[in-house]
Amino acid sequence: MSEIQRSPLHQIARAAGTVMSAYILVQIAGLVRGILIYRAFGTSSELDSFNAANRVAELLFNLMAGGALGSAFIPTFTGLLAKENRQRAWQLASAIATLLFLVLSAICLGVFLFAPQVVRHGLFILSPERSIGQESLTIALLRLLLPTVVIFGLSGLVMGILNAHQRFWLPALAPAMYSLGQIGGVLFLPTSMGIYRLAVGALIGSLLHLLIQFPDLLKLGGRFTPMLGVDMPEVREVGKLMAPRVLGAAVVQINFIVNTILALSLAEGSVSAVTLAFTWMLMPQAIIAQSVAIAALPTFSTQAALGKWDELRSALAGALRGVLFLSLPAAVGLILIRTPLIRLLYESGSFTAQSTKMVTWALLWYAVGLPAHCLLEVIVRAFYALHDTRTPVGVGVVAMGLNIALSFFFTALFAHMGWMPHGGLALANSLATLLEMLTLLVLLRKRLHGLEGQRVLGALTSASVGALALSGGIVLFLNTIPLPDILQVGGSAFLGLGIYGIVLVFLKVPETQVLRQFIQRKIGFS
Repeated sequence: MSEIQRSPLHQIARAAGTVMSAYILVQIAGLVRGILIYRAFGTSSELDSFNAANRVAELLFNLMAGGALGSAFIPTFTGLLAKENRQRAWQLASAIATLLFLVLSAICLGVFLFAPQVVRHGLFILSPERSIGQESLTIALLRLLLPTVVIFGLSGLVMGILNAHQRFWLPALAPAMYSLGQIGGVLFLPTSMGIYRLAVGALIGSLLHLLIQFPDLLKLGGRFTPMLGVDMPEVREVGKLMAPRVLGAAVVQINFIVNTILALSLAEGSVSAVTLAFTWMLMPQAIIAQSVAIAALPTFSTQAALGKWDELRSALAGALRGVLFLSLPAAVGLILIRTPLIRLLYESGSFTAQSTKMVTWALLWYAVGLPAHCLLEVIVRAFYALHDTRTPVGVGVVAMGLNIALSFFFTALFAHMGWMPHGGLALANSLATLLEMLTLLVLLRKRLHGLEGQRVLGALTSASVGALALSGGIVLFLNTIPLPDILQVGGSAFLGLGIYGIVLVFLKVPETQVLRQFIQRKIGFS
């Protein structure tokens, strides 16, 4: 029998493919949004004001809901569905929606009233490298953007409901709607509105983020009834699971602040270089790992709720194999083509050859940690499915502390060796993430009494062989014929994927057989 079972592994693979497709569109929309925004507003103080205000709104959402909501709600909601307690599941959804609306609205009202104090004192502490632009404008924009916190909170809940019902396309596409709202604001609102047209576009985009999911939500036929539900054990369970995740989000913010302050003490441009490099590492991480993790969590949660531990172990091993097969070549490819890629997209005007050098140096060390970041996303979701948010958050807190310590160590070491020290920040992040991933993997293996380790190690071996062959082909291609950057990037990607695919087929990796059968079905061959 094929190593990729049609159920539940086939279900996860199909859902992950759907999310990946949507995420590619999301990335494209985000790229277009960024280009239009910077062409319209440049690096003006007005844009600084918008970014500063938006930073506060994002922080409120991430601390009070964000990933914490999904990791707590989906396992509990899915468990009720798995046990065919549909009415109770929708009561839980109604109670969480009501509580979420009330709590987020109250917090936003408080921030609205004390916006001047937040902007003058809190924002600099939270993000010291950012200009707050014109203070009065930042305050006005913050107040305008606060409704997005409530809207995104409710939209995140709808995402969880749909994902629990194995509906992924519209929720995954929702972030693109946020970008489209901002694009529309920049292009179609009167230029006399100035930066306010971007803020109004963001507000519209947040509504689109929620509304695009309504067609699927209405098809489910669930009934929402405003209720607090504080006496429901399931509501208390969601709250109990959310608490550690909120703490974890706060620790991440502290780690971000410390690393930013440390980067500010280094050479000019270090903060920007690290930020852009980290953004590029997150792109494949989102497409590969987050898509698999989002697709896998409802299935993991169902298996855990029903006590199907063999199925859970098999599904988890399959998800880890898939992430390894995708993340290893992505990391190697990013390392090898990072210079022509960054030079092609950014090197112009104020973005000099030295800027490219600084960004690609940080990207080198971030890309080394890409597979660990990707595996961590899936492993953490398995803990959430087991209704355990404390373990990954606890390990994550220790890892963040280690990240800070390693940041000081590696920046000093790099400087001593004559290397650009900001690369040490990236290496510290990659190493801390690797140790966090390995620690959680060991703990999860103990919790589940095994993880089908031979299957996972087999994938690691095959992917490593393929990545080695891929790297040899790309290095030979880049050093044989001088080509423009666009051909270097495109040719390397095409050649690398071809070599990698051939190696995996030669090694008879089961996933390649399933992929071939899928393609044959799609094009009509038997």
